[in-house]
Amino acid sequence: MARYTEASCRLCRREDMKLYLKGDKCYSNKCTMEKRAFAPGQHGQRRTKLSEYGIQLREKQKAKRIYGIMEKQFRKYFEMAAKKQGITGDNLLQLLELRLDNVVYRLGLAASRKEARQLVLHGHYSVNGKKVNIPSYQVSEGDLVQVVEKSRKSDKFKAIVESTSSKVTPKWLEADFEKLEGKVIALPARDDIDLNIEDHLIVELYSR
Repeated sequence: MARYTEASCRLCRREDMKLYLKGDKCYSNKCTMEKRAFAPGQHGQRRTKLSEYGIQLREKQKAKRIYGIMEKQFRKYFEMAAKKQGITGDNLLQLLELRLDNVVYRLGLAASRKEARQLVLHGHYSVNGKKVNIPSYQVSEGDLVQVVEKSRKSDKFKAIVESTSSKVTPKWLEADFEKLEGKVIALPARDDIDLNIEDHLIVELYSR
């Protein structure tokens, strides 16, 4: 499966905002956006005026990069969202939020979505008691996500909990850091998703 393997901080600089791809580093003064808040490359500091298409494209790229998804998969999510009842943009973000790697990150069981994806691939989590190693697995309302038994006492997860336990858990999730588990108590509504994404621009782009 294709994936982005270059420097994550370049993506934040390209989108001119923190995408929180590096965990704790993004909250510190070591964050690259604190030092070089301009686009990467030779002409990164030039001011350019985007066209309507350019604005829509940047919004789509931003969403892809936040969730760590490549173009082909992102388009599939859009097609699924368009077929569901309701507002397409809201449906799209809900599908992205219900990815297992994102739910693990939102619960505070990983420091970043990138780390969550890696830990899911390595089989450190279960859903309703069954180990799942697919980052794109769609979690449903009522599902229980847990760190598997053999991983719970590892130094890795102790460090993760120390760095994430103070962060606010979204109201559609319920986290238990002592048991290293969390439950999806509701489906995320648009108001529950605290990301600066103008989803209507993505819908307009794909509707061209």
